[in-house]
Amino acid sequence: MSGEQMGRKAYEEFKEKLKHLKGVKRKELSKAVGEARDHGDLKENSAYHEAKKDQGLNEAKIRDLEARLENMQVVEDGDINKDQVRLGLTVKLKELKSGDEVEYKVVSELEADIFENKISATSPLGDALLGHKLNEVVEFEAPLGTMKYKILKIS
Repeated sequence: MSGEQMGRKAYEEFKEKLKHLKGVKRKELSKAVGEARDHGDLKENSAYHEAKKDQGLNEAKIRDLEARLENMQVVEDGDINKDQVRLGLTVKLKELKSGDEVEYKVVSELEADIFENKISATSPLGDALLGHKLNEVVEFEAPLGTMKYKILKIS
């Protein structure tokens, strides 16, 4: 995890998320545990056990996020050179076999969300793209076989 990078804006957003988990969310869950405890016998109190489970999950998220942010290398957003694919940049690609065009933002593992077209720099495609320039073809192994993409735009 020590080599993971993230843009400044995303880093600040995750710091805010951590602040929310440690403040607002922690208080909400503590209150839920207290209210559930008041409902009687804890052995058969499913609301209490569920609230304790949620509280434990929140604490695990806090620990994970703290550890990852502590070791994160922050890349200043304005310092990103757009002559080649780098963390924080958006890349428009053409899949050579089908001709389909897709656009992805290359991000840290922590930010990755395929539903928002954000791919991790450590994913097979993200790793293959890093360092390549406009109009270059990248190739990588995917579960469906070898994939080839041409870089159409870097922004």
